[in-house]
Amino acid sequence: MNEAKPLRVETENMSGGDIVLGKLDDYIGFHLRLAQNASFRSFQRKTGQTDLRPGWFALLSLIKDNPGITPMTLSRASGRDKSTLTPLLRDMIRDGFVEKQPIARDRRSYALFATPEGSARLADLARHAAEHDRRLDQIVGDQKAELLNLLRRIAAEID
Repeated sequence: MNEAKPLRVETENMSGGDIVLGKLDDYIGFHLRLAQNASFRSFQRKTGQTDLRPGWFALLSLIKDNPGITPMTLSRASGRDKSTLTPLLRDMIRDGFVEKQPIARDRRSYALFATPEGSARLADLARHAAEHDRRLDQIVGDQKAELLNLLRRIAAEID
């Protein structure tokens, strides 16, 4: 087990010192979350879109690439549960990026489609995502394939 390393964070704690991670320092899940948050903040800065919410790019991309996808299928494909997916979809529909259409054979669900505005927003986000991913590629270097395989394995085996 690694010795706990201090984490530099801006803090207003009583001691004013470094935060000690303790056991969290050896938890993969904790570091996945930190990396995910850092990646999203970087992506949001790169786009300059302060209204961008986590997951918009992935959701819009999945909807555009799978016209007529249902929220349930989108939930599974994106790894989001209904409680986080529903408000994102509501906002994307309200903002005119996604439209929903009834499904005749299933009155409890609906089909999702990217609107022209959503497609334009996606094209802009995709450009920024490609730039962002190049930065991540620089960080992981020749270990990208291994990292992706490990992340896919974690997602497949732990869910």
